[in-house]
Amino acid sequence: MVKLPDVGEGVAEAEIVEWHVAVGDTVEEEQVLAAVMTDKVTVEIPSPFAGVILDLGGEVGARLAVGSALVRIKIDAERDSVAKGSEAAGPNGHARSAAAIAPQMAVTVNRRDDVQARKDRGNTDVGLKTATARERPIASPAIRARAREAGVDLRQLAGSGTAGRITQQDLADFIDARPVNVSRPRQTPRADRVTQIKVTGLRRKIAERMAESTRRIAHFSYVEEIDVTALDELRQQLNAKFIDRRPKLTVLPFVVTAMVLALRDFPQMNGTYDDENEVVHRHSAVHVGIATQTASGLMVPVLRHAEARDLWDCAEEIKGIADAARSGSAAREDLNGSTITVTSLGDLGGIVTTPVINRPELAIIGVNRMTIRPLWQQGQFVPRTTMNLSSSFDHRIIDGYEAAQFIRCIKEFLEAPALLLVGA
Repeated sequence: MVKLPDVGEGVAEAEIVEWHVAVGDTVEEEQVLAAVMTDKVTVEIPSPFAGVILDLGGEVGARLAVGSALVRIKIDAERDSVAKGSEAAGPNGHARSAAAIAPQMAVTVNRRDDVQARKDRGNTDVGLKTATARERPIASPAIRARAREAGVDLRQLAGSGTAGRITQQDLADFIDARPVNVSRPRQTPRADRVTQIKVTGLRRKIAERMAESTRRIAHFSYVEEIDVTALDELRQQLNAKFIDRRPKLTVLPFVVTAMVLALRDFPQMNGTYDDENEVVHRHSAVHVGIATQTASGLMVPVLRHAEARDLWDCAEEIKGIADAARSGSAAREDLNGSTITVTSLGDLGGIVTTPVINRPELAIIGVNRMTIRPLWQQGQFVPRTTMNLSSSFDHRIIDGYEAAQFIRCIKEFLEAPALLLVGA
């Protein structure tokens, strides 16, 4: 009878996870009988002698106590007579448990510090004792697979675990200690220095607002590509003509003006939602929040009454409120009361973004960077300057179809920028 050995780690039982033999099979000494698993390791159990399998100790999934019967084997009489004269034989010549051969399977391996010291001296002989061919070391299937990949015969080393079980570290030490053609410097792990930074002030307020918006608003985003070739040409022409007389025009005043014109047909976008009282407040005045990055974090100063401003007035006011936010001179009233927000990262604007709505507003328009790409026009590809608008809407109030219509309306104005000058 072969008993379930103590596979180490102080466990009292193990689960049969795989049988490598069946009743009636002829097995050789050291042939694997089964794989068992504790809560920490999977171990293959070898046969202590040759013979024929008479009975299995349980089905796959059964849990056996250490010392209970794993298999019953009918001993090969001829081989048993040899075994009786050997040091490995038990008192009756054949009734050994698998645990009885565990001491034989344990051979000497230097610990990690000793191995490293020898490597530092250039000594490639790490003092590993080669086991005899009839000894089968105890190791998990994962370790055996790793050893095969590394070309390591596990009989060349022994484990530091209980009952001579080979651990991952034992195998790693052996592999590291092998001579190599090119010496590799052993890298010293860098210390992980952790700095704790208290979230306070504006950053804490931003964190609260962003978390509240994403938690309470049903966001959906819509992206539209816009051909801004004509707009960019017009912008450069206007800046060149009025270089000393009017504020410099960026893309943002054009977007704000186009949005104001589109809101005439889609007034539902210019509003706020009081979700506690379930009331939508629709505004006639367009107060545009201009998302602005500052040294302290994101701030949203407000461009008031954008509906009453032309391109240059918008440009001047946008620059003024953004500068005030960055310098820290913006008053509290300059940062509240927006009805819709525009956000832009300028040249860092990426291709697509998914902006977070400035609660309690219903929409935010995201401006991505301009890029030149080929567009198919009149039977051929031509280089055009394009820009995406990535916008988010509150799906509780705004439907996807009307959001798409709203952005398409903005697109029409931006692709025919002369309309922005006449307030069409």
